[in-house]
Amino acid sequence: MSQTAERQIARGMRDVLPDEMDRTRAVESAFAATCRAWGYGEVRTPVIEPLHLFTAAGTLSPQTLDRIYSFLDWDGWSGERVVLRPDSTIPVARLYADRLAGARAAKLFYNQNVFRFTDDGSSREEWQCGVELIGDTGLAGDVEIVMLALAALRALEIADVRVRLSHAAIVRAVLAAAGLSAGEQAAAYDRLLDGDLTVVDEIESRLPQLNAPLRLLFEVEGAGSGYLANVRSALADAIPGLAQPLDDLAFVVEALEAAGVRPVIQAVLMRSFEYYSGVVMKIDGGGGERLATGGRYDDLIGQVSGTRVPASGFAFYMSTLADLVPLPDRQSHARVTITTSSNAAQLLAAAHAAADALRAAGAIVSTTPGDASAADYTLRCRDAGPRFELSRDGVETRSFDTLPQVIAALGLPS
Repeated sequence: MSQTAERQIARGMRDVLPDEMDRTRAVESAFAATCRAWGYGEVRTPVIEPLHLFTAAGTLSPQTLDRIYSFLDWDGWSGERVVLRPDSTIPVARLYADRLAGARAAKLFYNQNVFRFTDDGSSREEWQCGVELIGDTGLAGDVEIVMLALAALRALEIADVRVRLSHAAIVRAVLAAAGLSAGEQAAAYDRLLDGDLTVVDEIESRLPQLNAPLRLLFEVEGAGSGYLANVRSALADAIPGLAQPLDDLAFVVEALEAAGVRPVIQAVLMRSFEYYSGVVMKIDGGGGERLATGGRYDDLIGQVSGTRVPASGFAFYMSTLADLVPLPDRQSHARVTITTSSNAAQLLAAAHAAADALRAAGAIVSTTPGDASAADYTLRCRDAGPRFELSRDGVETRSFDTLPQVIAALGLPS
């Protein structure tokens, strides 16, 4: 193998450089602080999980399973098939069933990566900040999930966002009423997601009892409670299965509107829809970026553990958020690189002691030069008096005999 080939990164993977890492850490910090303030505790699940966790009772569709990293974890001659975590909600559901079952309500958050094959050249590793609210919290829990996501975005000073809501049972009710099989429903849903509205005509031809065009539901973006009332009036008599999901959605919308949030209603909202059972949400940025997706999944924990426990949650897309937040302010900290006039052991030790003192005073100090730590100041330690030479941008060199004098010259607290 050539040296060039050896340096190539694995397909679909990417490196993260210092500026992006700083923005990523800023997102993580704000997200975690918000979650803790809302009473949530952090968890982390293994990056490798057994395959059967994701195939149990159809927790993931065959289409999604085709995109996971799967391999044998050899143990002697008997290997268990395992996967690189393709999703975080299912592992957290497993964690709850294994470790926390019986709790009145588990309020959990996480920050971890997931892995999925892609065909479009995009990243196959994605970092997610997510929340799971597990327990019988009802529709009030759905409201909390949306409000928590918005609070975390405000903490990141991302204000230009749009909340989109739907209910997983709406499309299922329409497709079931049209007599489509489970496989046909999945295919029709994918076509709707791709914007193929010819499927609406096909469904309407199967529902002669309709007294209003389905395009009201699938083509028109609704705004708030008024839109839901119109949909209910036009379609619920012909498709009785729409009544309960529309009522659930109306409750959440009314509560959010009372809190000053005006969500958009969109019948077909997002992919990876397999385990959602109730109100689902998507939050977009002002430029149309996908910031968060989530929703209610009341049957998932039962599929994993055998005991049904209602739950809901959401996940933020870290790389998107990291692109939107500003680079953390580095100017408030003096950045200093320390050098020595020789490599004598005692002088190197003195340089590290000086670095410790400056860091304790609030400076960012490097004992070796580097682009990632571009310094405002260079402090040269000498083995003869004066012991310190301080220069800024390579000019204005000043000499000092003591470290407190250097700290004062940098404007740092002593």
